[in-house]
Amino acid sequence: MTQCGLLTGSNKPVPLRSGSVTVLIRGFVADVGCELLYRNEEPGPVEAVFMFPVDAEAAVYSFQARLGGTCIQAQLHEKKQAQELYGDALAGGQSSFLLQQEGTGGDVFSCSLGNLPPGEEAALTLRYVCELPLEPDGAARYVLPAVLRPRYTPHGWDGEDVTQGVPRVPQGELPYTLNLSVTLQSPHGIDHVLSNCPLTPLSYTAGNQTTAQVSLSEAPPWDRDVELLVYYAEPHKPSAVLEAGMPGVEPGSLMGDPAVMVTLLPSLPEVVPGQSLAGEFIFLLDRSSSMGCPMDRLDHSRQRIDCAKETLVLLLKSLPLGCYFNIYGFGSWFESFYPQSVGYTQQTMAESLQRVQQLQADLGGTEILAPLRAIYHSPCLDGHPRQLFVFTDGEVGNTQDVITEVQRHQGAHRCFSFGIGEGASTALIKGIAWAAGGSAEFITGQDRMQPKALQSLKRALQPAVTGISLSWDLPPGMEAALLGWGPEVIFPGQRCLIYAQLHGQPQPPDTAMGGVTLQYRIQDQTYKETLQFPLQPQDGDRLPVHRLAAKSLLLELEGAMDTGSEGDRRRVLETSLSSGVVCSLTAYVGVDTERTQPVQGPLVRWGIPLTEFDLMAGHLPYIFPCLDEGNQRSITLRNVVAVEHVNHCVKRRLPRTCLFWLCCLPEFIWGSLRREGKKSCIHGAPPETAPQEERAPEESPLLRLVSLQNADGSWDLDPRLAAALGVSETDARGRMPIEDVAPGVWATVLAVVWLHGRAAGQRDEWELLEAKAVVWVRGRAGPWLSECLEAANTLLGCIVGPAVFGL
Repeated sequence: MTQCGLLTGSNKPVPLRSGSVTVLIRGFVADVGCELLYRNEEPGPVEAVFMFPVDAEAAVYSFQARLGGTCIQAQLHEKKQAQELYGDALAGGQSSFLLQQEGTGGDVFSCSLGNLPPGEEAALTLRYVCELPLEPDGAARYVLPAVLRPRYTPHGWDGEDVTQGVPRVPQGELPYTLNLSVTLQSPHGIDHVLSNCPLTPLSYTAGNQTTAQVSLSEAPPWDRDVELLVYYAEPHKPSAVLEAGMPGVEPGSLMGDPAVMVTLLPSLPEVVPGQSLAGEFIFLLDRSSSMGCPMDRLDHSRQRIDCAKETLVLLLKSLPLGCYFNIYGFGSWFESFYPQSVGYTQQTMAESLQRVQQLQADLGGTEILAPLRAIYHSPCLDGHPRQLFVFTDGEVGNTQDVITEVQRHQGAHRCFSFGIGEGASTALIKGIAWAAGGSAEFITGQDRMQPKALQSLKRALQPAVTGISLSWDLPPGMEAALLGWGPEVIFPGQRCLIYAQLHGQPQPPDTAMGGVTLQYRIQDQTYKETLQFPLQPQDGDRLPVHRLAAKSLLLELEGAMDTGSEGDRRRVLETSLSSGVVCSLTAYVGVDTERTQPVQGPLVRWGIPLTEFDLMAGHLPYIFPCLDEGNQRSITLRNVVAVEHVNHCVKRRLPRTCLFWLCCLPEFIWGSLRREGKKSCIHGAPPETAPQEERAPEESPLLRLVSLQNADGSWDLDPRLAAALGVSETDARGRMPIEDVAPGVWATVLAVVWLHGRAAGQRDEWELLEAKAVVWVRGRAGPWLSECLEAANTLLGCIVGPAVFGL
């Protein structure tokens, strides 16, 4: 795709020239300013439309423009009114700009600049604030999203495809660049920063290393997500930030009274693997064509489907004996390993592992709703709480329908979701996890999927936390009102964020303290987490705590608005307009009223391009003659779609949305387009496929060893184990210290020692399956365990202490 609205009528670049982003990161909150610089080099006025992704939980709260020497602050209005104001301004020859949320997902925005006169520049600046997740290694993770992949349009869904009109250019050919500068602040000290992009050296601006600055060392094309991992000296310390209300705003209102953000890290007891036999574990794996893409565009050796398969192996090996499980794959249709969940035994585990190795990214599109409904239609098992794990790189148009379906069954299961690769929809991944009391993770670039998946499995094995309650300890005359959802789920190693507003008279400086207590139960044990904080609000002009609190409240209100009354809609509007935080019902609009003469000439509309991504590994272009709104033209496709989808689109005269979701479907269907009478492959058996070349990704040493483990946690003493351990079979058998020791016990001790000695850096990946092995060994080794451990250390050249086996 070389043109398609990417160049102006005189073959000059599109109006967007650069993006400049400034970020202020305070602890686990980022306040972001993004300036978009436009220049019109056409002879007449232009309208430029830029569509971009934003985290679904980010609070967009400001929008302004600099036109010539005039700075114009946009105002937040009800969306329909804002669109009318923008349209009227364009019709009247006035320069205008509009910022709005696209669709209902909340993670796609559009920025429109209309009637930019010839030869003039304009700088549009939007601001948003977002929470930063805590990574398993203690880092605060900030992502500047740049990748907006086409939303897949499910079969039969008639909603709006917000990405259908976005033009695309090949990777590396975007006509605009990115500059990024970051200021870091933490009272506990900043240790270091990592990124997927080249950075300047970290520059400390305070002697105690509590503030620092860093920036991109070059201005690359804005065609990939920029990620920063910020490591603090004390990342797990509880904190409270009390922020003063907005000056001049009436006390008692959302923005008038102080707001507090409390961060707690509950100290939950560690899960003891191998002790719980209960649970039904269902793994729902995206097998659409895009899962054949590389995990990292700089390293094409790791494909998403291969990383997912390796993760499934580790998950299967880590399940406890006595539980139940099933594995589903979905694309344009779905299939499952078993009609119903089966008991976890050596036989079912071995059968499943063989089938996992045969999985490919060959099921076409991203129809996630149908397999979810099939799972929920299957009855739950008494005494076995259902835990659903969803792995997808997808972005679907019916995100809200999917979330609603998960939420409808929230009392019957927990959902743990994983967004794979750049551009995965934050609205979808976070939404389904929130809807069913689970957790969401994102895996991009060089991230390893396995430790995050195993961390979620540990959370799933944890008994449900119940009886969660909050209590406040405030001086007389003050009270706290919760904003948005309170804590509904608690997991080990996960922050608990609480937003509240403090009403009443401010206390004298340096004297008053407040407190909050989080109480919860795990089985029959009650736990409490208490934090004291000074009641001295911090002044500031951007009010990040108030904005985040308002966003939290808006997410709750918009969720209820789908099935609620007109009163719910009115409350959403009031909350958005009073806080300045954009929602699905509001938009920012600004008009240049300083210009006395209207802009002359016909208005030309240009879409700002995004990177065109190869959604399959094959990258073979095809030409398919299509009808688009009555005009026949050719469309370059990268792979093709299931027959029913193609026929469905042709019958509907192929709307523009088809271009994007056609790209998601498998190559083998292309041949079937030329064969008449082929049956639909939606929700049924796939058509016969052409032979595909089998890829053989290199197996990691850890996976080689783990794949040999039995379901009960043991290993067998055989040539395959010896090879995985890196020793000869003769040594593996000949070094067994005592003849009375069972070969399986000796083999399992060797494997555990190897894990600790050779794969200690991947402990998060093997911790659960190693615990099964230790429990198995301790029940069978008798008095010979110490001798076995000593001999294993000698054979493998390791120094593993007796505490590993509880000695």
